[in-house]
Amino acid sequence: MSGHAGVVRSVAFSPDGTRVVSGSWDGAVRIWDARTGDLLMDPLEGHRDKVFSVAFSPDGAVVASGCVDGTIRIWNAKIGELMMHSLEGHSNGVRCVAFSPDGAKIISGSMDHTLRLWDAKTGSPLLHAFEGHTGDVNTVLFSPDGMQVVSGSNDKTIRLWDVTTGEEVMEPLSGHTDWVQSVAFSPDGTRVVSGSFDDTIRLWDARTGAPIIDPLVGHTDSVFSVAFSPDGARIVSGSTDKTVRLWDAAT
Repeated sequence: MSGHAGVVRSVAFSPDGTRVVSGSWDGAVRIWDARTGDLLMDPLEGHRDKVFSVAFSPDGAVVASGCVDGTIRIWNAKIGELMMHSLEGHSNGVRCVAFSPDGAKIISGSMDHTLRLWDAKTGSPLLHAFEGHTGDVNTVLFSPDGMQVVSGSNDKTIRLWDVTTGEEVMEPLSGHTDWVQSVAFSPDGTRVVSGSFDDTIRLWDARTGAPIIDPLVGHTDSVFSVAFSPDGARIVSGSTDKTVRLWDAAT
């Protein structure tokens, strides 16, 4: 699947698995047929800098993209047209975007150290900026029930936020000794996994913030990506040591 003229920084499947969206440092968003690898439409263009993050809505009808130009753009995933004005409010580049499970909200994380919550249908900001991180926000995700958001930052912490108030629900999850690049909720929402530039993966209790087991050690370089299996029994991690590792989430 070739066509981007820069680093491809983010990819995502549509919920039905038939399409893939990609965001690139060439400033474009592209949507591909997952069965044939063909482009389904012209590139989605409008961002003025590197695209860092893309996400499909839960119904597959909409794509959100976050860019170093400080904006989030909302696209019709069927025809590739912008659905509304750019979502503007961050004072620096947007590194990550995610839809709520019901598709009604979008959360974004930025190099301005804040998270912002948006109405996915109107583009209007909801609540105030989520403030607390002291470094770039690299990764954001809603909990499975949509009531909380988890974020990871260059300040080496993971934070959990109440979606209805924008306030932190507990003290920051601390233990990593370098930037936190990726976080994920378990499918039941009771655990959070994090991957860091300190070469480790950590597992946390999402209800108390306590570490569940010792750090998962094995990678020899920065961990860029982590995810749970659909049944929550395994964790997969990807690293700049050029390996992918699969872990037992219980042990």
